Amino acid sequence: MKRVIEWFQENFAHWVRFSLFAISGILILMLFPRETGFYREFSQTRPWMYDDLIAPFNFAILKTQEELEQERKEVLDDYTPFYRYDSLVYERQFQILNSRFEKTWEDKFTDNQYSSEIKQQKKRLALNIFDSIYRKGVIFKEGSLEKAEPQQEILLLDGNIARVRKANEFFTIQEAFEFIAQELSKKENIAEYRILLRNVLEGSITHSVFWDENANERAKTMALDRISPSRGMIQQGEKIVSKGEIITDEKYIILESFRAEYVRQLGSSSANYFVLTGQFMLVAISMVVLSLFLMAFKRHIFYSTRKLIVILLSIYLMIFLTSQVVKVNINLLYLVPVCIVPIIIRSFFDNRLALYVHIISTILIGFLVPKSFEFVFLQFIAGIISILSMASLRRRSQLFFTVFLIFITYSTVFTGLILAQTGSLTAIQPINYLYFAGSALLTLFSYPLIFIFERTSGLPTDFSLLELSDTNSPLLRELNMEAPGTFQHSLQVANLAEEAINIIGGNSLMVRTGALYHDIGKMEQSQYFIENQNSEINPHDELTYTESAEIIITHVIKGIEKARKHNLPEYIIDFIRTHHGTTTTRYFYVMEQNKNPDKEIDKEIFRYKGPEPFSKETAVLMMADSVEAASRSLKKPSEETINQLVDSIIDTQINENQFDNADVTFRDIATIKKVFKNRMMHIFHIRIAYPSLN
Repeated sequence: MKRVIEWFQENFAHWVRFSLFAISGILILMLFPRETGFYREFSQTRPWMYDDLIAPFNFAILKTQEELEQERKEVLDDYTPFYRYDSLVYERQFQILNSRFEKTWEDKFTDNQYSSEIKQQKKRLALNIFDSIYRKGVIFKEGSLEKAEPQQEILLLDGNIARVRKANEFFTIQEAFEFIAQELSKKENIAEYRILLRNVLEGSITHSVFWDENANERAKTMALDRISPSRGMIQQGEKIVSKGEIITDEKYIILESFRAEYVRQLGSSSANYFVLTGQFMLVAISMVVLSLFLMAFKRHIFYSTRKLIVILLSIYLMIFLTSQVVKVNINLLYLVPVCIVPIIIRSFFDNRLALYVHIISTILIGFLVPKSFEFVFLQFIAGIISILSMASLRRRSQLFFTVFLIFITYSTVFTGLILAQTGSLTAIQPINYLYFAGSALLTLFSYPLIFIFERTSGLPTDFSLLELSDTNSPLLRELNMEAPGTFQHSLQVANLAEEAINIIGGNSLMVRTGALYHDIGKMEQSQYFIENQNSEINPHDELTYTESAEIIITHVIKGIEKARKHNLPEYIIDFIRTHHGTTTTRYFYVMEQNKNPDKEIDKEIFRYKGPEPFSKETAVLMMADSVEAASRSLKKPSEETINQLVDSIIDTQINENQFDNADVTFRDIATIKKVFKNRMMHIFHIRIAYPSLN
């Protein structure tokens, strides 16, 4: 048992990495649909690339969406609307008419100058007109009847009985008022009575025939339900398409119908188990290939849990987003900002890894979407363009340029695919270009995602390095004010290190940023460092060599403390703590030995506390820092002295095993020496001696 525990402890880091890939694979697998699919790919105007396809069962030829929409439109256009007659309206309005007539008559004729016989006569006239209007009915036009022709038929419900009527058989309110005016002008000669009766009647007339919402909805639903989703049948054993046959519009519809029926009939539980097995194999292979790539070419990433989490989480989030869009509305597929993944990976790592991760994520997404080849090709090209546009990130505005290039790439590739498949521009749906524009704009969301990943993982990105390398930042401005010589030294070291790392390969922006901050610990006692001394007085003259060495060594510790106080990230602090490694303050050590030739000197007192550089970038900074500092002591710089200086300093660091933990080769070191020598000769304006003629 003890051995098992020890073995598990020894291999714990391997289990963590295995678990990360396994969990990612399982989560991705859960997003895949379980239904069986039709594995053959086809598209219009392209030849059928497989053997002859014979129908294994009967299936209906489904109508296209356009055909169904057209039939729905025709059904609704020919639809006869339902209206309901409200019999209670007549009774209610009749009472209103009586009341209004009595009140109006009493208000008008208070002295009883007219007989009751005349009153009853006028009342009968009003009632006759009222009855004539309601026998015909007053309709409230609504729905499709508002703009219908006069001869438009309607179904009038009276109780449970529906009768076909025409719209012009009813009065509208306006027509009823006109009818009242006409009848009164014909049957009443006295204007005073006409006005009185007209006011009474117009105030008593309202609608009696209304739009029946429930009946209309039921009728529409029944009419639409009667639309058949298919047209015609393909019988079992009938040939669907021959090998090499061009897929016409009609053949395409038949094949899509066969695909739908194939999925429906073979979607049994046993088939789903096989589907799950196949999907597991595909996802597992993708995860294995990704891990093998990292092990072979990016070992420092493979052995970093934080970096693996960023990569795997980026892949999963994009697959998750795509799967949800496919479930909700497949038409919004082109709105998914797939290029966020390569942009995020490029920001944290390099172009090569960004491209590889983009390929893996795009291939996995391809299993979720229809017309997977076109989708994968489209996203693959757009991803490459986005990576290339950010290959040398030096400004945040480049992200906006990347968005523009992504939109242009999407539009160009999509247009090319449509032309290659259909040979016509008429098949292009303009809304897709709006989706492409939306997808490109959504790519800007990578910026806050990068910020979140950066804060949670502690990994550097070009965006944060750009902010840190700004020489107008408070800390660098303070360095320039308190230790101007050190600031200029840091700038020269940054230039040297950046030029070298660009040639041997590495993160040039990181090494430049680290170089700008590597000596911030000199600010507190800047006068003790020669580059800041502007007089003949040297404060070290009043100290022992041991005390001087302690002050010089302490600048590393003070730099780390100051960096943490200003919340600099750990990857910048690494440059501060490693830029002298475990070397010695050679000058003071030698002077102490010369002063005490008979005494054994403790070398550890004069040694920096380290650690030694553990990356290519920190190793290059150590070389650049030492070479630049030593070059200031050259009294008569020449090509020969510069060559000797560079070789001597870097060879000494090699002999002291300062680069044993760094990913640099002897070939890299030889290249770095050459870069430093050329750069130094340009700084000191040294000309190469021309050979003389014999």
